[in-house]
Amino acid sequence: MTRRLDDARILMYSHDTFGLGHLRRCRTIAHSLVEDYRGLNILIISGATIAGAFDYRARVDFVKIPSVIKLHNGDYTSLDRHIELDETLKMRQSIIRHTAETFKPDIFIVDKEPMGLRGEVEETLTYLKAHGTTLVLGLREVMDAPHLLEAEWKRRDTMRKIEQYYDTIWVYGPPDFYDPLTELEVPPAVRERMNFVGFLQRSVPREELPGHKPEGDYILVTTGGGGDGADLIHDFIHAYQQDPGLTHKALVVLGPYMPVKKREKLIRKGSKIPHIKIIEFDNRMEELIAGAKGVVAMGGYNTYCEILSFDKPALIVPRIQPREEQLIRARRASELGLIDMLLPEEAEDPLRFAAALKALPQRAPPSKSCANGLRLEGLVHISEIVGGWLGEQSSEHLSIVKKSS
Repeated sequence: MTRRLDDARILMYSHDTFGLGHLRRCRTIAHSLVEDYRGLNILIISGATIAGAFDYRARVDFVKIPSVIKLHNGDYTSLDRHIELDETLKMRQSIIRHTAETFKPDIFIVDKEPMGLRGEVEETLTYLKAHGTTLVLGLREVMDAPHLLEAEWKRRDTMRKIEQYYDTIWVYGPPDFYDPLTELEVPPAVRERMNFVGFLQRSVPREELPGHKPEGDYILVTTGGGGDGADLIHDFIHAYQQDPGLTHKALVVLGPYMPVKKREKLIRKGSKIPHIKIIEFDNRMEELIAGAKGVVAMGGYNTYCEILSFDKPALIVPRIQPREEQLIRARRASELGLIDMLLPEEAEDPLRFAAALKALPQRAPPSKSCANGLRLEGLVHISEIVGGWLGEQSSEHLSIVKKSS
C-alpha cells in the first residue's frame, strides 16, 4: 500500500568502478521505495560512466561523480587519463560530502564498499552520523572468498569502522543461502546489526517498447557490464561453430564496458552464424530475461536475481578471478539445484558447451528444483524497515510541532 511521508529523503552511494551491478541494485531499491512511499525522494551517487543511460522513476535522481575504472589486476585509474587518480578521488570525495550536506538525507545507504572507494565516503559518514542520519551498509549475499575479503578488510581496518559508523547492515539474500562474512572474525555488535533481507525481486517495466524483444523463442546470453565477458561470448560462438546441431535462436548482449576491439571481433564472428543476434547494450534487461527460454550468464548478483524472479532455466559460467564471488554463488545455487554451471575451462570445450546449451531450454526452472531458493523478499522487507524508520521520524516531528504550537 502506498503511504505518504513528509519530505523524507534517502541518499544512496554506488561506487561503480567496473560493472553495472551496484548502480542497478541501488536503482531497483530506489524504484521500489518511491512506489511504496509518495513523499519520499531518493538521490543516488554513482560513478558509473553510463548512469544516464537508464531511466529513473519520478522522485529518483542521480548525481554523477567522476568515473574511476578498475583494471583486471585490481588497480584503479581515472577514466580521464589526463587527470591523476588522486585528483579524481579528491573530486569524488568533495562531491559526495557536498551532496550529503545539501540533500540532508534521513537515511544514507552505502552499497558494498563500507568506506567507499579508497575511503572516499568515511568523511561523509562522520558528518551524517553527527547529524542523526540513519546509516545503512548494504552487502551482497556473497562478497568474495573469505580469505580474500578478510585480507582486504584487515588492511583497511574495515570491520572496526563498520562497527563505528553503521546502524544496520542489510544482506541482500536469505540466511540459508550464504553468509557474506562467513569465516571472518565478526564483532558481536556487527553481527547483531546484520539483517538478511532476502534477494531483490525484479519486474518488467510497465510500458513495453515495440520491437524491444526478439520474436519467437530465444536463449539470452548476458555478461552484465561486459568488462570481463569476452571469453564467455567467444566460447558461446565457438560452440555454435563446432556443433551444427546447435540451432537455438540466441540473443547476445555484450555489455557497455566490453573493450572496443574485443566487441568488434565478437560482432564480426557472430554475424557469420544465422542463429545468433548480437547487441551491445540494453537498459531493459529485465524484459529480455523475462521473454527468454533460458539464460546463459556469468552469474553476477543482479542477473541471478532476475533468473529467480522470472523463473528461468539458467546456465552459469562464472568469473573465477580476481574475485570469487560469482564462483561461490554459482556453486551454491548449483548445489540447491537452481541452475546448471560450467567452469570457464569447461566452457572452452565447444562440444561440452554445446551439449549444455542444447539441454538448457528443457531444464526445469528454479521453482521446480528448489522452492526455498525462490524467496525474493528483499524489497518488501526493505520497504517495511524504511517505513518504520521514517514513520517514527514523522511521528516525532508531528509531536514536536504540536508541542511548539
